[in-house]
Order: sequence, then C-alpha cells, then structure tokens
Amino acid sequence: MTAPATARSDTFDLRQLPASFYTDPYPTYHALRAAAPVLRCADGSYFLTRHADLDRVYRDPRSFSSDKQRQFKPVFGDSPLFEHHTTSLVFNDPPLHTQVRKAVGDALSPRAVAAMAPALTTLVEGLVDGLPTTGSFDLIEAFACVIPVEVIGNFLRVPPAERGPLRGWSAAILGALEFGLDAAGLARGNRAVSEFVDYLRELIRERRRHPSNAPDDVLSRLIQWESNGERLSEHQLYHQCIFLLNAGHETTTNLIGNGVHALLCQPAAQAALLAQPALMDTAIEEFLRYDAPVQLGNRLALVDVTLGAVDIPAGSTLTLCIGAANRDPAVFAEPDRLWLARAPNPQLAFGGGIHTCAGLHVARLEAKIAIASLITRRPRLALAGPPTRAHRARFRGFTQLPVSAG
Repeated sequence: MTAPATARSDTFDLRQLPASFYTDPYPTYHALRAAAPVLRCADGSYFLTRHADLDRVYRDPRSFSSDKQRQFKPVFGDSPLFEHHTTSLVFNDPPLHTQVRKAVGDALSPRAVAAMAPALTTLVEGLVDGLPTTGSFDLIEAFACVIPVEVIGNFLRVPPAERGPLRGWSAAILGALEFGLDAAGLARGNRAVSEFVDYLRELIRERRRHPSNAPDDVLSRLIQWESNGERLSEHQLYHQCIFLLNAGHETTTNLIGNGVHALLCQPAAQAALLAQPALMDTAIEEFLRYDAPVQLGNRLALVDVTLGAVDIPAGSTLTLCIGAANRDPAVFAEPDRLWLARAPNPQLAFGGGIHTCAGLHVARLEAKIAIASLITRRPRLALAGPPTRAHRARFRGFTQLPVSAG
C-alpha cells in the first residue's frame, strides 16, 4: 500500500492508536518517515522510522543503552516483572550482557541449532498431517503457536504434560511491555513471572542431578556453561530461561503466521515458492522484512546525539520502528511488494549490533521448516474469513487466522 503524502506526526501517539493501525500500520510509518523521520513525541521521547538511523543506533551501544531499569521502574515498581525484564539478556548492557550473551549464544550456535533440524521436521510434519482435512480451522491455534512452545519445551526439557502454562506465561510477561499497561495486565505479568520461576526452580534442581548432553537440551548447556571461571547464577538461569520462552514463542508464532498469511493473500507468491523450493531461505528473510514480528524496540541516549538533523539530548528514550525501517524506500526497492527472491535484504527484524537476536538461527529454522511443510503438504489451504490481529503495537501477529482445509 502506498503511503499518503502527508503525515499525522502532530497527533501520533502509541498509547492512543486507531483500530486501523493494527490492521495495517505501514501507511502511518511511511507518512511519518516522509514528514518527521525523527519525531519528537508529546512525552519527550523520539520515534525513529529510517533504516539508516536504526542501523546507527544498533551499532553504537556506547551512545545508546539497552538497559531498561530507569524506564521500567515507574511502570513495574519493585516486582517480579521488573526483576525479570532488567535481568533478561535483551534489556542489558555490557558487561552483564556480554557474559549472558556468550552463554546463550553458545547454547544456540548454528551448529547446535542445525542438530535440531531432524526432530523439528518430525514435529512439524506430524502437526501438518494432523490438521483437519475438511472444513475450516484456526491456523494459529492448531499450528503456528504450537511449534515454538514445543521447541522451547524441548530446550528446557519440560515434560510434555507440563507445557500447558508456557504459552500463557509468555503472553502475560510480554504483554506487560505494551503501551497502556493497566493494573490487570500488570498483575497477570507479575503472577506469570512468579509461577514460572517457581516451576524453573524445581526443573533446574532436577537437571543438576541428571544433566544431559543432548544437542537440544539448552537448559543443561546453560547450567554447565563456564567461561573464564564464570558461571551463570541461579537468578540469571531463571530469567534467561524465561527470556528463551518469551523470545522464541511470540515472535516465532508471529513470523510463521505473518508469512503464511502473506502467501495465502498472494497465491502467485505461493506458487513460485512451491515451484522453486530453493527460494525458501530468501523468502524467510522477506517475510521478516515485509511484516516483522517485532515492530518496535527502545534505546536510551547516553550522550547528546544528532540523528537526521534532530538534536537529541542525553537521557532521552528512543523508540526504534523496525516495521518502518524494513519498508524504507531508501534501502528497499518497491518496499510494499512481497518479493521472495529479494537480495540483498538488510532487514532489521532481528535488531543489530551486540543485541542482534540470540535466537535468530532457531527462528529461521522453525519458520523455514514450518512454512515449507505446510505449503508442500497442504497446498490447497485458503483463507476462510477475516483474520484477527492482536491489538499490539510492539509485537505484530494474529490471534486468529481462519483457513479452509481445501
């Protein structure tokens, strides 16, 4: 969709977005980028929509901090949510970030992830073959959200019968990061962190007694990890396990759902992918660019900086609009076109710099196997009604994606 020529930069407010924004935020992003690419918001924060500006911020952790203690304290207070989100890998700076990143990165290295492919393929193909063959069903509930929960459950060696709460815990903890958090959402998030930590305490105790060398036993790898005589503390273990669930569940569900939806809306693209399976790698990168599962990130300016002729004082909060950067016409030709063979494709769905998503190899593998298996084994799937988008600005995905069995 082509953006309008003028922007509503004077009224743009992430806390008061119209319903149409959640259906299609990209006209708004285009308009903001054209009129005010470094927008000073009413609350004094800055909203960035250009690819070059996001790339610069990601690559300069000395000037732009990921530490969220100052930002989260007024929102969460002294609470389980505050403890989690300020301990999690994604919201920390070096040196703490460096240590935890090394541990998680080693556990989710390309080699370790590649070893997971056979089991993941078996899981996905079983799910596809178990989908209804008549009538219609919700692809998110029956397929897209099941895969990451099972993968994370395998990472942590959570017994299958005990995986039921994982999805709800993740939704409540991540939901607390959305704009306009209310008291009920805060209570749900705090309860989810507390319940998950209680569960992990016993799980980790049992794993210490019976460690495993299986390639996908990430929890054992984190427990056993050591570098220069340093190990992760019990406290760090709890919150990095929660981080693995959160980072892997919502975003991967969204990636699979958004990618499948794009193909069902554009049958020619699906036909091209079926005819040329070798396109799948570039197709996954294009799904990440075209409809990024994470749309917004944040940084804190540590020094006075200038972005695009706009002076930003130290102490300012920056919102990085990944969804807008991924459709920046200065970087991507025909940015609103789904082009499965697009190359190069410097999409920013996984962030960049030292905070590049630690689970990117897992996410790519899950999406590749899931989408390839689905369209190959069930090529007659079709949309069966209007899908339902979650009313979230930070995370973009579907709560329901009705499809007909074909």
